Parts: sequence; structure tokens; C-alpha cells
Amino acid sequence: MDYEIFELGDVTLQSGVMLPSAFLAYKTYGRLNEKKDNAIVYPTAFGDTHVQNEWLIGNGMALDPREYFIIVPNLLGNGLSSSPTNTPPPFDRANFPQVTIYDNVQFQYRLVTEKFGIQKIALVVGWSMGGIQAFQWGASYPDMVERIAPFAGVAKTWPQTFLVLDGMKASLMAAARFDSRKLNQLTSADMRAVGRVYAGWGLSQAFYREELYRDLGYSSLADFVAGVWENSFMKMDPHNVLAMLWTGQHADISADPAYNRDFDKALGSIKALACIMPGSTDLFCTADDNEYEAKLIPNAVFNPIKSIWGHFAGRGINSADNKFIVDNLKRLLTLSTNG
Repeated sequence: MDYEIFELGDVTLQSGVMLPSAFLAYKTYGRLNEKKDNAIVYPTAFGDTHVQNEWLIGNGMALDPREYFIIVPNLLGNGLSSSPTNTPPPFDRANFPQVTIYDNVQFQYRLVTEKFGIQKIALVVGWSMGGIQAFQWGASYPDMVERIAPFAGVAKTWPQTFLVLDGMKASLMAAARFDSRKLNQLTSADMRAVGRVYAGWGLSQAFYREELYRDLGYSSLADFVAGVWENSFMKMDPHNVLAMLWTGQHADISADPAYNRDFDKALGSIKALACIMPGSTDLFCTADDNEYEAKLIPNAVFNPIKSIWGHFAGRGINSADNKFIVDNLKRLLTLSTNG
């Protein structure tokens, strides 16, 4: 096991449901300095674990463990933190309670403060649903978080984003004949269709038109869809996926009790220096949505990743996109804050 467990105990979720013996899986890189002011929080995205975040961590990278103490908390529902697959009855599988982005960040706050005694966070950074968590940290703890850098992630699930996730959910519901009583019969084979639904959204029209999948070693579109999208989704448990989809569909930083769904107020309350990096061709976490959000954050820079890799411009695959993200993060970390 290459990660650690932080026991949360019995927690009451935002929904009011109590989840017993909850826990966060996390991994750290580097060392916390004596001042405890070199911490970076780097939450995981939908379907990812800490391993998928490691492309951005390393000597000479933006998240350099020689300089920073990097904490990567795993999203609830991802199979490592409390999830449908590792929670005993009566909250196992399809009975796992609804977990929000707010819940995730509340538990991460407990990890950061109770386990490490950290009171200032130099940066919260993340891709996709990790990016939503970065926004949430900035809104929930404005005096604690000095910088945020969401890339290919929005501050709430806008209506079209909701529908994209709903299409992924619908393919699993169809496998269960839209009968919630049959959800526990789902298997990883039912995830094949989810991968095919997502294939048209994760990358841009131009990516497919220019056949960039050939650069990844796939000789045809059919091979690419089977080899990447079907394969990656079939490695995920359908119950974990349904739990994470619910979290994603209902993400909204203003669902924090402090803002009572006043989205503009939540954005305006973020004090952190913000570098917001959408993929310029992202089809469902769009640059337009991020531009709206950035205008309402007092200290935000809007800096799109000019790429035809769509949502996956932030995934750590394409070297030009990676360099853009790394350079912007390095620049952001050199900026002084008033904190």
C-alpha cells in the first residue's frame, strides 16, 4: 500500500446522513517545514487516485518535493477513501450515501489541520473534479488558502456539464433496466458503455479529426476507443462510479452553508491568488464557464490552455500542455500574498 489512511470516525455528511467509520486515503510528498507554510493540497479527480496526480510532482516540477509538502487526498468514492466498495453494510455498494464536494473538502481540512497542524496552505491545485475542490477550498477557507489553480475544472457543475455526467449515469441505469433495486447486480462489464459515452466528451473534435490517437500507438478510432476509454472505465467499479457521478453532478461551491447557493458571492469571497486554466477546447468544463467564474474572483488570472486535447489537456499526457501548466504553477508560486 503506497498511501496512508486518516480515520475520520463517524461523520455527518452535508445530507444529514451519518457515515460510520469514514476515512480518507492520502499520500504525501516532501517534508513540512518548521513554519508549516509550504503545504500544497492536490485533490484527485473523478475516477483517479493519487497515482494519476504524480505527473505534476517531482524534482524540477511545479510541485517540487524538495521545496513543498504536497498532500494528495483521494476523493470519497474513488475506491481508496471511503467508497461503496470498501464500506460495510448497510452503506455498501448502491447504498452508499450521497457525498458532496463540500464534504470532501471538510474532511481534507480535518486531515490538514488535525494530522499536520497546518494553518496556511500555499496552494490548492487540481484537474477536473480536483479543480472543483480547489475552488471549494478557496471559498470555504478564504483566510487559509493563499493560492488556487484549478485546471479543466469549474466552480460548479453547469447545466450542460450535468447532462454529460447524466449520460454516463444513464448507461449504467439502462444496464439495470432503470430499476434502482437492480443496481447491486452491476458489474465492471457494464462500464464499457460508460467509456463509450465519455469518449466523445473527453477530447475535442479536432483531436479526433486529426487522428492524434495514432501518436498514442492506436491504429484506428475503434482501437483507441476500446484500448483507452473502454479499458480505463472497465477498471472502475460501477458503484464507485455512480457515487462519484452524484458528487460531480451536484458540485457547487456555493452549496457551502456560508453562501446558501449565492454562486457569485461564493466566487467573490475567494481571497486566494487564482490561476484558472481551462482547456481551450474542453467540451464540458468549458473555457466560457471558467471565464465567467474568473471575472468574479478578485485576484484571478484567466489563462486557457490552448490545446486540441479538450478536457484532457489537463491530464498530464501531452507535453506542450504539461509545460504550460507547470510554467503557470511555478509563476503563481513565486507571487507573494498578503497572508
